[in-house]
Amino acid sequence: MIEPHPFDDPRAVRLIDELQAEYLIRYGTPDETPIEPGEFDPPAGLFLIGLFDGDPVAAGGWRRVGPGVGEIKRMYVAERARGRGFSRLMLAELESTLAAEGYGRVELLTGLAQPEAIALYESSGYAPSASYGMYAGEPSARFYGKPLTVEVRRG
Repeated sequence: MIEPHPFDDPRAVRLIDELQAEYLIRYGTPDETPIEPGEFDPPAGLFLIGLFDGDPVAAGGWRRVGPGVGEIKRMYVAERARGRGFSRLMLAELESTLAAEGYGRVELLTGLAQPEAIALYESSGYAPSASYGMYAGEPSARFYGKPLTVEVRRG
C-alpha cells in the first residue's frame, strides 16, 4: 500500500535517514540538495510512503521545479524490502500522481554508485537529460527525464 504523508512524518524521516546513510556508504557524503519539507505539500508536491504489512519500507516524493515539470526526490526502498518490486511500484505511483496534477514532464537525479536505480529508470522510459542544480557537472551524477501523459480530469 502506498499512501501520502507529510515529508516530516516520523516514518518518512526514518526512511530518509536510511537513504542518507546509504548515500554516505555509496558516495562518501549524504545528498546535500537543499530541500524544504513544504516543497512536498500538495498541490505543488507530494510525498509517499510504501507500507508492507504495516512496516514503512519505501518512500518517494515529487516537487514542482518549473511550469509543468516535477522532480522526483528521496525515492528509496529499505534494504529489508528490496527485490519485491517496491521501487517500480513507487516510481509508477509518483508518475501517476504527477500526471494527475497536470505535469507533462518528470526529472530526476541519480548517480553511478546506484546502478540499480539507473537500470530502473532506463527500463521505465527515462532518457538522459540536461544537468541541473548543485550536482550539475559532477562526473558521477546522472540526470534523467521523461514526458508524462497528462490525465484528463472529468468531474
